[in-house]
Amino acid sequence: MSLDLNFMLALDTVVREGSVAKAAQRLHRAQSAISYQIKQLEQQLGLSLLDRDGYRVKLTAAGEVILNEGRRLLIQANQLEALARELNQEWEAKLLVIVDGILPLQTVLKALKGLAQEGAPTRVQVKVEFLQGVQHRFETERADLMLVKDFVPHPHLHAEELAGIECVLCVAPEHTLAQMRTVNLAQLQEHTELSVQDSIRSGNDQHVFGSERVFYLDGFFAKKEALLMGLGYGWMPVFLVKQELKKKQLIEIQFDEGSRYRFTPRLVHRRDQALGRAGRRLTELLRAEALG
Repeated sequence: MSLDLNFMLALDTVVREGSVAKAAQRLHRAQSAISYQIKQLEQQLGLSLLDRDGYRVKLTAAGEVILNEGRRLLIQANQLEALARELNQEWEAKLLVIVDGILPLQTVLKALKGLAQEGAPTRVQVKVEFLQGVQHRFETERADLMLVKDFVPHPHLHAEELAGIECVLCVAPEHTLAQMRTVNLAQLQEHTELSVQDSIRSGNDQHVFGSERVFYLDGFFAKKEALLMGLGYGWMPVFLVKQELKKKQLIEIQFDEGSRYRFTPRLVHRRDQALGRAGRRLTELLRAEALG
């Protein structure tokens, strides 16, 4: 029996996306083509792989076993392709990287500079996102890499920790909160909170305080300007406001539950989509810059 991996890819995508229509959109094929490939796979194997009775397609018991093995084949096929590119010293045509806007963009730019100096002809596209929007864009756009503050782990994702980043709760010196020796949650909530929001407007930020008035900015540079103007209070990564804190242009709020927190960003890529030469080299450069 000759098994076409495109059939297995169609099945995998339908299960991941939850419908034939979404799978067709992801794979840039007609719905009829996706349905045909899955039916052909079922005929070849002599098994029913999908339960099509419900609103969202589900795997049958046999389908779960077959897909688990099929995903291993897809990963191996991608690894073979990557190995062939490496042996041929080929650069991939393009590379898409999604970066969480709370992370130092300079790290990414230095890594890109290093890649360019090595003569990589790969067209690299970097997109900045926030909060849940980072992983959402990584998944929907089938990006190659993401540098992210928080993400939902999955067996098909490989993640490695980078150097930790500290955030500080701060405000302009003329703001009422800057004059207070200690501040509790109720007192914070009386004032305007400054935050950022992702493109999918999830609003899922565990470090918001729930003030009645919240201003959402399109990034941390805009948020920094708003803080300096005395528009409100908010969290900022320390690397962006280090000089302003030193010069007393911004003041750390003496919040009784803690005015600082640290998080560990992660560099993530897919296990089922092997990185090419440029992707592997960029990963090495990012790791060196972030940890160096």
